Amino acid sequence: MSTTAGRRDGESREMLVAGAALFAASMLGIVGFLQLMEGIAAVAKDDIYVTGIAYVYQFDVTTWGWIHIVVGAVAIGSAVGIFMDQAWARVVGIVLAVIGAVVNFAFVPYYPVWSLVVIGMYGLVIWALCAQYGRRA
Repeated sequence: MSTTAGRRDGESREMLVAGAALFAASMLGIVGFLQLMEGIAAVAKDDIYVTGIAYVYQFDVTTWGWIHIVVGAVAIGSAVGIFMDQAWARVVGIVLAVIGAVVNFAFVPYYPVWSLVVIGMYGLVIWALCAQYGRRA
């Protein structure tokens, strides 16, 4: 009786790990795609974003566009790696989610609500990838 319960418990843990991996990869892919589109919009037509007051992290909007394009492209690549169950992709995903959150924090004066939404999405990616590491250990 205890063996069957132990087996079910192990199976549910594996399902939880797999679910966290799929959630993290999906969220990272979505956020990466959105970052990529945001970057393309900033590079193609930089008058879309309102430039407010001068602040410490102020760059040209085109520069911010290229930063978002790079972060988005790497995020999509990492999401594909997580879908393929690659260990390097999980590490890159966590590091990239932290970098993406910091980039969007610095981008808040240009597009405040959207930047905060993206920071929240990156927070979910970090949580899911870290929870996955805790379950695999």
